[in-house]
Amino acid sequence: MRVPVDWLREYVAVPQDATGEDIAASLVRVGLEEEGLHSGGVTGPLVVGRVLTKEPEPQKNGKTVNWCTVDVGDANGAGEPQGIVCGAHNFEPGDLVAVILPGGVITTPHGPLEVSARKTYGHVSAGMICSERELGIGDDHDGILVLTRRFAGDDEALAALVPGADAIPLLGLDRETVEVNVTPDRGYCFSVRGVAREYSHATGAAFTDPALALAAEAPAATDGGFAVELADDAPIRGRDGCDRYVARVVRGIDVSAPTPRWMRTRLTEAGMRPISLPVDVTNYVMLGLGQPLHAFDLDTLEAPVVVRRARAGERITTLDDADRALDPGDLLITDRGGERPVAIAGVMGGAQTEVGPSTRDVLIEAAHFEAVTIARSARRHKLPSEASRRFERGVDPQLAAAAAQLAVDLLVEHGGGVADPHVTDVGSPPAPAPIRMALAFPGRVVGVEYPDDEVTRILTEIGCGVERDGDEVVVTPPSWRPDLTTAEDLVEEVARIHGYDRIPSIVPTPPGGAGLTHAQRVRRLVADTLAGQGLSEIWSAPFVGADRYVALGLDADAEVSRSVRLANPLSDEAPLMRTRLLATMVDALRRNVARGSRDVALFEVGLVVDLEGEQHRAPTEDVGVMPSPEVLAAIRAAVPRQPRHVAFLLAGDRDRAGWWGAGRRADVSDVLELVRALGDALALRVVTVADTAAPFHPGRCARVELADGTVVGHVGELHPKVVAALGLPARTVGGELDLDVLTAAAEATVQARTLVTFPLAQSDIALVVDEAVPAASVEAALRSGAGDILETVGLFDVYRGDQVGEGRKSLAYRLTFRAPDRTLTTDEVSALRDAAAASAGSAVGAVQRT
Repeated sequence: MRVPVDWLREYVAVPQDATGEDIAASLVRVGLEEEGLHSGGVTGPLVVGRVLTKEPEPQKNGKTVNWCTVDVGDANGAGEPQGIVCGAHNFEPGDLVAVILPGGVITTPHGPLEVSARKTYGHVSAGMICSERELGIGDDHDGILVLTRRFAGDDEALAALVPGADAIPLLGLDRETVEVNVTPDRGYCFSVRGVAREYSHATGAAFTDPALALAAEAPAATDGGFAVELADDAPIRGRDGCDRYVARVVRGIDVSAPTPRWMRTRLTEAGMRPISLPVDVTNYVMLGLGQPLHAFDLDTLEAPVVVRRARAGERITTLDDADRALDPGDLLITDRGGERPVAIAGVMGGAQTEVGPSTRDVLIEAAHFEAVTIARSARRHKLPSEASRRFERGVDPQLAAAAAQLAVDLLVEHGGGVADPHVTDVGSPPAPAPIRMALAFPGRVVGVEYPDDEVTRILTEIGCGVERDGDEVVVTPPSWRPDLTTAEDLVEEVARIHGYDRIPSIVPTPPGGAGLTHAQRVRRLVADTLAGQGLSEIWSAPFVGADRYVALGLDADAEVSRSVRLANPLSDEAPLMRTRLLATMVDALRRNVARGSRDVALFEVGLVVDLEGEQHRAPTEDVGVMPSPEVLAAIRAAVPRQPRHVAFLLAGDRDRAGWWGAGRRADVSDVLELVRALGDALALRVVTVADTAAPFHPGRCARVELADGTVVGHVGELHPKVVAALGLPARTVGGELDLDVLTAAAEATVQARTLVTFPLAQSDIALVVDEAVPAASVEAALRSGAGDILETVGLFDVYRGDQVGEGRKSLAYRLTFRAPDRTLTTDEVSALRDAAAASAGSAVGAVQRT
C-alpha cells in the first residue's frame, strides 16, 4: 500500500518536520513493514523547457538520435537555448518538456546519476530531456514526458508551464510517499484511513476518522431508492455472500470533466493511473477509506438488481473484454430481476454496464461481500483486482454508506451531477462476536507484565468496546477488525501497541529430551554416508506429469492411479505428486549436465506418495477451531501413505582422469557399492539379486533385499531408451531404496562382537558357472558352506573365454577367515575353502577351476 504523506496528514496529525523515513519507522513499530520510500528522486535544476528545433541524425549503428535546441529561459544562467541530444521521438518542436540541466541528479536502479555536459554523437549535450520513468513518476520509458499532454485540461497547471520554471513542485517531485507491506490479517490498512489509524497508535498523534463525518452526512435509506435484492442461496459456512448493499444515484454527470489535479496526483502517487472522473472518484474513495466501489451506467441497468450465486452455464464479459464462464460459487451482481449478470461481485464489473463517454447518470455501489467468496472468485478467474484484494482481507461493513456519500459529493462537485434524494441500503451485517479474556492472559502469553489498566487502554484505543468483569474483560472488536476472533488475537494487539521493542529477548532454557528419534538418526547417517562417498545432496520439486512416467518406461496408467492429483498445480504440465524420487531427480541431473558439469553424482532423501484406492478430499475447519474427532479421522483418512525414499544418480566419470592415468566411468558396480556402504553404516546385511525393473536396463539391474528377503528397492543402469527420452548422459546409473524399510530394519539391536586379535588367513578360489548365474548367488553359497569363521568374501576377477567354454564364466573370490581362539592352520583353511566350493557346487552348479 502506497500512502502519500500529504494525504496521510489529512487524517492524522503528522508533525510538519516528520519525513517519510520518520513515518515509516513509526509504522514499523506497530507491525507495518516498510516496503520503500518514494519521491521523484531528482535534485538540482529540473525545469520546464520548450523544444525549438529537432534534427534527426541517423547513426552508423542504425539508431537515429535527435539534436535539439531547447528554450529553458534563464535557468541556465545565459538565457540561450540549450543543446541536447535525445534518443526519443514522441515530441515535436513547440512541445513543453521536463529538462534536467547539468549539475542535477536523478536516481537510477544503479544509484544516483549526476547529469553533466558531455560529448555524444558528435555534439556536446548539455542536459537531458526526461521520461516519466527517469523522473520516477511513471513506468513510461519509451518516450519523453510532454507536459502539455500530461496536464491537458488543467488550466492552473498549463499556466505554470513557462520555460525555465521549476518543474519539481509542478510534477510533485517534492512530495513523499511511504509504501508499507500489509499482512493478510490487517486488511483495513489497505487504505490511508487505516494507515493513519496505525500511525496514531504508534505515535499518539490525533487521528480524525473521515468516515464519521461522512456517515453523519449520509442520508438514511428511503423507499424510493433503486431496487436491490440480496438472494444468496449458497452461503459459505452460514455467511451470506453479500450482507449489505448501498446504492446511490447521481444524475447529469459530465463524464468528460477533468479529474482535479490534486486527485490525479494522489492517485498517481498511490500507484494508480488516472482514467476518467467516475473511475478516478471510485478509486480515490477506495484508497482513502478502504471501501471498494463500482460505478454503473444507470441507463444500462434494469431494476431490480439481484445479488445471487451464478448458475450453471452463465457467462459474462468483464471490463477487460474477456468472456468468462461463471462458476456456481461466484457471487454475481445481476439486473432485470436476476436474469442478466452485470458484475462478478467484489472482483470486476461487466462491459455491458460500463461507464462510457455517453454516460450521464451513474449508480454507485458500495457493498460488503464475504471474504472467502471473493477470494475464490478472484483466483478461479485469475482476475486479481484492487477491489478483490481488499474484500478478501476484510472490509469494514459499517463503511459502505460513508464511502458512497464521499463518492456522491465528489461527483457532484467535479462532475456537475445532482444527487438523487432516494437511497438504497439493504442488508444487515452481523455484529462482531464478543471475546472474553482474562486480564492477566496477555502477560502469561507474552512474558511481559501488562497492568490491567494498560490492557484495557490499548484495547479501547484500537477501537474495541471493553467491559470489565472482575479479573476478565468482555471485548467487542471494532467493525473494521474481522481478524479479532480469539483471546490470542487480542494478546497480539496488546503486545503490538505496547511495543514489540519492549518485549525482552530471553533465550529459554531447553528442556531435557531424548535427542533425535531413531528415524532422524538413520536419515542423517544415510545422508552422511552418501556425502562421504562423494555424492551431492539435492532437493527436487515433487511434481510430475504422466509423460514423465512414460519416459521412464513405467506403466503410466498404474503410476497415475497411485498418484495424488493437485487441485491447483503450479504447472499444468506437472499436476501429480511423484510416486518415486527418480522421476524428479532426473531434472536436476539434466540441468547440471547442461550447465557444463560432466561428472555428476547426486542423491536425494524425500517423500513420495503411494495412493491406495481413490483420492479423497480432506474436510476443513475454521482457523482457531479444534476439529472434532470425526473430522480429524476424516483428514487422516484422506492423507495417502507417504513413504520416505533415498535415491541416487551417477553420470560421467566416477574415478577422475589425471596424471596418474585414465578415468573410469560410473557403472553398476558403483551403485552396488553405495548399497553396500549404506548397509554397513546401518549394520544391515543387504543382498543384491539380478532382476528386471523399469527404468533400468534388464541385464544391468539388481533387486536390493534384506537378509530375510524384504525388498528394499532396485539399482542399476538406466535403460538406453530412458536415457534418450530424458536427454541424460549415456550409461547413467542410479537406484532408489525405501528408506522406511531400512529404518525399521535398523531398529533391531546390533550384537557387538568381541575384537579378535588372531591373524587373518586368506584363500582364493575360482569357480566356473553358467553365464546366467548371478555372482550374488555364488557368494551366498560360499558363505553358507564356509562356516561361521568366514569373515569376508570378495569377488576380484571375472573371466570369459575359450578356457571356460561358451556360455560359461569364471568368478574368482578371495575368502578371508579368522578364528576367535587360535591361529588357523593351512589345512584348516583349505578344508573350509573346499567346503565353500562344495556348497557352491550343489547350490548353483559351480565347478572349481584348476
